[in-house]
Amino acid sequence: MPLWVLGAPPSPAMLKRTFDLLISAVALLLLSPMMLAIAIMIRREDGGAVFYRGLRVGRFGKPFRIFKFRTMVPGAEKRGASSTAADDPRITRIGRFLRRYKLDELPQLTNVLRGEMSLVGPRPEVRRYVEMYTEEEKIILTVRPGITDWATLWNSDEGAVLAGSPDPDRAYEEKIRPTKVRLQLEYVRNQSLLVDLKILLQTAAALVTKKPPAALGSADPRRC
Repeated sequence: MPLWVLGAPPSPAMLKRTFDLLISAVALLLLSPMMLAIAIMIRREDGGAVFYRGLRVGRFGKPFRIFKFRTMVPGAEKRGASSTAADDPRITRIGRFLRRYKLDELPQLTNVLRGEMSLVGPRPEVRRYVEMYTEEEKIILTVRPGITDWATLWNSDEGAVLAGSPDPDRAYEEKIRPTKVRLQLEYVRNQSLLVDLKILLQTAAALVTKKPPAALGSADPRRC
């Protein structure tokens, strides 16, 4: 029986988790036909695995496998940088379409159901970038990573920013990571269900309008 039925009000963390479970379960149910169609197209293109299950660092530093539709050729992680530019030759034909409309992220709703991720929260990183955190930045690991956040809205097309770079990993560290971490810290320090709703609504609007990413360093999605 929920605690609030007995008179104890639900905690913010409990409300957030309930919200995550409800929305992700409904979304998976409604989107299952489209996800099945995507899976068939990926399989038909090159016969490889449907899902990419990369290792990421989650809450309290616990590693987990993130679910995404595979958008790159099999074995891509061993054939290039960990950061992916839009013009990366490892991206498959169907993969370019999925990345453009963020459809490759849909399987992460499963990670939300499993409790490894939240709908809203700092995007999960690979161990390499987590090890760069300062003591102050390690607060990012106290919350569940999410599918979208302020940093995702600020830079909605990371691949386009990295396109043409001879070293995508270095470009990511110099052009994207500093502001990304700052916005993630802002989210952690000021998180609430209302903030989550605002981020989700802005994310949905960005997907519909397909507005190009703002000039890096010049826009603050929190004021949109």
